[in-house]
Amino acid sequence: MRELIADLFISLDGFASGENEAAFFGYPGEELGNWISAELEKPQVVVMGRVTYTALAAFVPSATDEVSVRMNQLPKLVFSSTLPGPLVWQNTRLVRAPMADEIRALKNQSGSPLRSIGSISLVKSLMQLGLVDRLRLMMFPLVLGVTGKENIFAAYPRTTLELIDTNVLDSRLVLLEYRPLDC
Repeated sequence: MRELIADLFISLDGFASGENEAAFFGYPGEELGNWISAELEKPQVVVMGRVTYTALAAFVPSATDEVSVRMNQLPKLVFSSTLPGPLVWQNTRLVRAPMADEIRALKNQSGSPLRSIGSISLVKSLMQLGLVDRLRLMMFPLVLGVTGKENIFAAYPRTTLELIDTNVLDSRLVLLEYRPLDC
């Protein structure tokens, strides 16, 4: 059975982005870059929604950096009922079938783990359906407050999580890895 891992980059107050925020909230670092590269090297099927696909497909397919090259190689599934097909990003399949049915079917097959990168709405739906096996939060050391956008946990039901791992990167970022208990 396949595992589904959801990765989210967030501020301390739970936002995925903010007004005029740089990439990585302005906190790039060598260890963060190494973590991203190492995670992408693992076998996986990237799962994303329309918003994340649109953002990444705008620049990754033509980029030549190591991370983009690897992203282009990985199989990708995009869940959307509004994106026009076919999708032009290589190794990408548009899925119009109900997300819950498709993810359940994929999880019951053998193969590489499923991994969501971003895709806040998709992760929220997957969490509510009890389909996330590991939730990994990369916490950046800032509070966005009124400038924050995309509150990751807005409208979530109460969810109990078990902390299964932690890691500090670049002496300032904290990776928290959880297993949902009551999804």
